[in-house]
Amino acid sequence: MNSTSRDFGQKKRIVVKVGSSTISHATGKLNYQRMEHLVRELADLQNQGKQMILVSSGATNAGLAPLHMDHRPRSIREKQALAAVGQGVLMHTYERFFREYGQVVGQVLLTRMDSQDRSKFMNSRNALLTLLDMGVIPIINENDVVAVDEYKIGDNDTLSAMVSGLVDADLLILLSDIDGLYTDNPRTHADAKIIPVVDNIDKHIYEIAGDAGSSMGTGGMYTKIQAASIATAADVDMVIASGSEDGIISRICAGEEVGTLFKAKETPLHSKKRWLVSGSKAQGRLIVDEGCRNAIIDRGSSLLPVGITAVEGIFDEGDIVSVVYDGLTIAKGISNYSSVNINAIKGLQSADIPKVLGHNGIYEEVIHRDNLVAMY
Repeated sequence: MNSTSRDFGQKKRIVVKVGSSTISHATGKLNYQRMEHLVRELADLQNQGKQMILVSSGATNAGLAPLHMDHRPRSIREKQALAAVGQGVLMHTYERFFREYGQVVGQVLLTRMDSQDRSKFMNSRNALLTLLDMGVIPIINENDVVAVDEYKIGDNDTLSAMVSGLVDADLLILLSDIDGLYTDNPRTHADAKIIPVVDNIDKHIYEIAGDAGSSMGTGGMYTKIQAASIATAADVDMVIASGSEDGIISRICAGEEVGTLFKAKETPLHSKKRWLVSGSKAQGRLIVDEGCRNAIIDRGSSLLPVGITAVEGIFDEGDIVSVVYDGLTIAKGISNYSSVNINAIKGLQSADIPKVLGHNGIYEEVIHRDNLVAMY
C-alpha cells in the first residue's frame, strides 16, 4: 500500500456509483439537494468532454413516499413492488435535474443474465457504448423488479464494477457513507487511519474491510473491496470516497488525494477476458495450493490438475469457475473438464489425465491460460 500521485486528467470515461444512503435522508426519502449537487457535477464533467455513467441505488427508497411507507419492507415481493414504483420516481427526478443542466439521460436496467451469456454481454456493451457516443449519460440500476436470486447481481457496488469493465471505463468512483478504506473501523477505533492507495487486493485488505455499512444500503465495505477486485482486474482504477462532500467527484477527477484509490492492474484484456471478469458468474470453485497460486499470479500460467486440492460445486466442461487460494478468489476461467472429472484428476500430473479419464482426457490443462484471468 503506497501513497502515489493521481494523474486522472486524461481519464475520459468515468463511472460514478451512488448508494441509497448518499441520495436519501435518514427517513429513507430522497434527498433532492444531494441529488442536484451530484447531477450538477456530472453535467459539468460531461461538458468538459468526459463520458459520464451513473450507477444509482435508491429505487426502493424512492418508492416509500408514493406508497406512504416509512421503512423498507423485508419480503422480496414488497421490495419488488416498491422498486417498480420507485424506479420511475427516481428516473424522473434525475431526468428533470439533468435537463436543467442541458444533459440527456437514458435509463438502463441490468440483471446478471444480461452479462452471464457472452452474446448478451456484448449486446449490453454495444448499447451502452452507443449511448455514450451519442452524448447521452446512462443511468444504470439493477432490474430489481424482475431479478430473482439466480440472476441478481447482488448490489450496486458489484454492478458498477461490472459496468466499468463492460464499457472499458478509465475510472470508477464509489460514493459511500464512509470516505475510504481505513486501517480499522473508524466508528469504533479513534486511531484508525485512511489508506490512501491500495496496490494489491490481498486477504489482509478483505480482513480490515470488516462489515461496515449503513442501515439504508445493502453493501458494506466488504462488497466495495469485491467491486475493486473486479474493476482493477479489468484495468480500471477505482476510488472509494464520501458521497456527502460537495464537489467530491470533480476533486477526484482533478487528481486530489481524497478517499482510497485501488490501482488498476494495467494489463489490457481482450473482450473474452473482460467478460470473464466483469460479467460472468462462477458455477463452482477450484481450491489450489500455493505453488499453483504463484504460477497463475506471477507467471500467467494455465491451471494444471497437479495444483488443485479440492473441487466445490457441480459444473460441466465449458462452465466458468473461480480459482481459490487461502479463501480468496485469485482467478476466474472456463473449465475444460466437469467437476466430476476434475475430482478424479486433481493432484495428478497432466500426463496422467488420459490414464484416468480415457478418451475424455484430451486437455493437459484444467483451464488454459487463454481462458483464465487473474483477479489480483
